[in-house]
Amino acid sequence: MLADEPRDTFLRYSLAMELQKEEQHDQSLQLLSDLTQEDPAYVPAFFMAGQQLAGLRRLSESREFLRNGIEEARKQNDHHAAGEMSEFLASLGEYGE
Repeated sequence: MLADEPRDTFLRYSLAMELQKEEQHDQSLQLLSDLTQEDPAYVPAFFMAGQQLAGLRRLSESREFLRNGIEEARKQNDHHAAGEMSEFLASLGEYGE
């Protein structure tokens, strides 16, 4: 399907999630990063990138994705997504890597 619709946001996001499951983190994170830049309105990409990076103990990168996602969610008045990301960000703490 992605070959037919290479710019489809949901298909690209789904592929990133499958790559994460296969522990192909670099490829997954690259897809998520591309999505956040090309279609920032797709807020789940920020959250999933933040969670995946936190799981890899790449906390400063995780925080950056989450902060950017919170800002984008607020622009869209998506208070639920902004709240979830804010809670997750707070759970990471301010310091430590």
